[in-house]
Amino acid sequence: MKTLIALAVTLFTATAAIASGDHAGSHDAAHGTMEMSMGKITKIDTQWNRLTIDHGPLANLGMEGMTMTFEVADPAMMEGLSEGQEIEFVADRVKGKLTVTEIETE
Repeated sequence: MKTLIALAVTLFTATAAIASGDHAGSHDAAHGTMEMSMGKITKIDTQWNRLTIDHGPLANLGMEGMTMTFEVADPAMMEGLSEGQEIEFVADRVKGKLTVTEIETE
């Protein structure tokens, strides 16, 4: 029930943002509008398609800044990345796993 309520709130918030035209600093995804987060890559694991990122707050996941490992939605997103690189990214829960769904390099 809590998940259903959270989904309804997310959809309502995304709909309100779209209706108001407020898209600055956000990413329009299938589950609503998600803000990009800042981070620094500390480890790249191409065998398991994972990135360890020292990141700031992840507003869409209700998480404070920390260092953690994420799955990567598409292994091609890892091409050209290097440890120590500053990035902007979107992370979401995909099939129960914290997953980077978009990456932008600076």
